[in-house]
Amino acid sequence: MSYPTPWQPWQGQGGPSMLASHADRERAVDVLRAGFGEGRLEQDEFEKRVARAYAARTVGELAVLVGDLPQGPVPMTAVSGPVVPQTFLPAPRPATNGKAVGALVCGVLTVVTLGATGIPAVILGHSARSEMRRTGESGEGFAMTGLVLGWLSVSGWALFLMLVMVVAVGSGG
Repeated sequence: MSYPTPWQPWQGQGGPSMLASHADRERAVDVLRAGFGEGRLEQDEFEKRVARAYAARTVGELAVLVGDLPQGPVPMTAVSGPVVPQTFLPAPRPATNGKAVGALVCGVLTVVTLGATGIPAVILGHSARSEMRRTGESGEGFAMTGLVLGWLSVSGWALFLMLVMVVAVGSGG
């Protein structure tokens, strides 16, 4: 037998003194079967109630038989494997800081952009490390890689500009 509507309360048609139809009796027996299947009724209690349901003359008599049961199947949550208390589950991984990712990208792009993204890599790297200490986010390796590549780029440009000035002063003098 199917249930009237999944997880909807069964209520007889009309008032409690209205005569019960065969469909009303079957719906009440379905609720009893669901209760028995869920372990809410013992075998003998289930059999007595089913017999009374088929003998019931009014909707009110049927309502009394199923009044202490959920009116339909109770939804069960799907559990895969043994249930483990939250305390023993591994802690969720913290989110990766977006500025750390940005520092890494800018640091790697210093090769392609001839060092133009070095300063943004340094700024993002320091900002990301500060945020990560405060928020507990991950991404320390990304931030450090961006910082190292950014500082290498900045120091390379500083060395290049110093050499150009030395050559300019040496040749102009």
